[in-house]
Amino acid sequence: MTPLQALSAPVGRLLLALIFIVSGLNKVTGYAGTQGYMEAMGIPGALLPLVIALEVLGGLAIVVGFQARLVALALAVFSVVSAAIFHADFADQTQMLMFMKNIAIAGGFLMIVAHGAGAYALDNRRHV
Repeated sequence: MTPLQALSAPVGRLLLALIFIVSGLNKVTGYAGTQGYMEAMGIPGALLPLVIALEVLGGLAIVVGFQARLVALALAVFSVVSAAIFHADFADQTQMLMFMKNIAIAGGFLMIVAHGAGAYALDNRRHV
């Protein structure tokens, strides 16, 4: 593995996960507004704690490379489902762009599913 490959794995994981960590924390500080938005889109607001947990804890797991394939699959599915629910108004160019962003993020996570977390990941520690 080249030094560039070794460095790009943890940096890539960080960049992919950062949007979920920040978004999850913003949902905590704007809980009522997020819950109202979810309900307006037909999603039960009671699911918000699960969404926050997936975004924050899943994002942190990706950053450190813990159970990366499983967490990446969960976040890829979450990204596609949330794109379909919240960003499917293709007449609105902003919503179409947000839809494509979610799809691209899902693609990045599927690369982790396919190839693993890469260098500097907890998944790579030796089991005794």
